Amino acid sequence: MPLPTEPIGSVPRPSDLLEATPSELPAAQDWAVRDTIRRMEELGSPVVTDGEQSKPSFATYPIAGLPGLAPEGVVIPFADGHQRRLPRLTAGPFRYTHHAVDYLRAAQRHASVPVKQAVIAPSALSLLYPAEGIDGYPRQAFLNDLVDAAEADIRTCLEAGAHLVQLDFTEARLSLKLDPGGGVLDDFIALNNRVLERFSADERARIGVHTCPGGDLDSTHSLDIDYAGLLPRLFQLKAGAFYVQMASEPDPDKALAIVAEHLPAQARIFVGVTDPIDPVVETPEQVRDRVLAAARHLPVERLGTCDDCGFSPFADDTSTSRDIAFAKIAARVRGTGLASSALGV
Repeated sequence: MPLPTEPIGSVPRPSDLLEATPSELPAAQDWAVRDTIRRMEELGSPVVTDGEQSKPSFATYPIAGLPGLAPEGVVIPFADGHQRRLPRLTAGPFRYTHHAVDYLRAAQRHASVPVKQAVIAPSALSLLYPAEGIDGYPRQAFLNDLVDAAEADIRTCLEAGAHLVQLDFTEARLSLKLDPGGGVLDDFIALNNRVLERFSADERARIGVHTCPGGDLDSTHSLDIDYAGLLPRLFQLKAGAFYVQMASEPDPDKALAIVAEHLPAQARIFVGVTDPIDPVVETPEQVRDRVLAAARHLPVERLGTCDDCGFSPFADDTSTSRDIAFAKIAARVRGTGLASSALGV
């Protein structure tokens, strides 16, 4: 079998979708999902996603329209100076208003190959709870509700036939910027494991975790944080696959050596071989060489490829064009094929 290769999630939305009126939105979303899947399949992608064409963002889809939210929540600072801000929870009980399985089912209607589904990690949504607390709704009650909701978000996707459910855990590396001692990261991992432990070993084999230093408006939030502080802890998560940004990593050989030392025995590692932030489209040969470099550290039978990150995690991010995103996906697919041939798989 050739090396597996998978997209991470988002693809830039077409202009017709971004400009759609509320009445036009359902049809525009359906067309964008259909077009995204068609283009991925035409490029030979063995696994597809819906490109997150219908999500307001990778992080906030479960809480769109949730009562009891205020706008002034946790700030996510990016290297170029711009910021994204999460909402703040003001009342309980916490629940999901939207579930990822709806996006999955919409994609499956158009796909002829397996569909993976990205979900937000519960650790990210834990940031909604304010430090000062909420009267009548203690933090532990919130976390219990969050764990229940996150489990349901994953489980319904597995039951609906998702190829794999991927937890987006971009806040992992950022947490080490906010708390260099790692206490916040340890809390994040413990919370995510509370959810993962509710699944059987066979189910966890179909659950993956994605980590990256963020990607928004061609900027990152934590690329300056050494991977050495994150990767050993990351692999404590009880998941069957890990999707790790590597194409944009300043010292990929160092990071790959850490991955090789700490990767759990039964897990597969998907290394990022295309950089969504870099406007230059990689050649298939560059992708091949990145895969071969990873294969010097990792067993081929446990290796796969992915993009470093989604191309447009927030719906209004048009810093990368839709055509460039698909060109990079094409390079990943073809380059992984070249590497498979070179490695004899």
